[in-house]
Amino acid sequence: MTMPFSEFDAELAKLLRDHIPGISAELTDFAVAYWDGHQVVYCFLRDDGDGKLDEEFDPAHYVWAEWHDEFVAWLADPQYSARPELIGWIDDAPPFDAGA
Repeated sequence: MTMPFSEFDAELAKLLRDHIPGISAELTDFAVAYWDGHQVVYCFLRDDGDGKLDEEFDPAHYVWAEWHDEFVAWLADPQYSARPELIGWIDDAPPFDAGA
């Protein structure tokens, strides 16, 4: 059965919100996600194998059909990592404005 992306994203958001800043969900060997204080952000990992974050992407429009099974399998066996570079990114983010 195919899980809609919105359902996966909501479940992942619940899990990530429970962690301290700087924790990422290791979705695959090439993609991670983290909670930026407002939403789940999905990122590719760099191709050079150093484990650092590369560019953000939107799986709802970019890869959901292709990577659905891998992402949903992650929910059954979630893996997390501490990523110090996320602390700076999150701390430097502009404050959330609910009225915007």
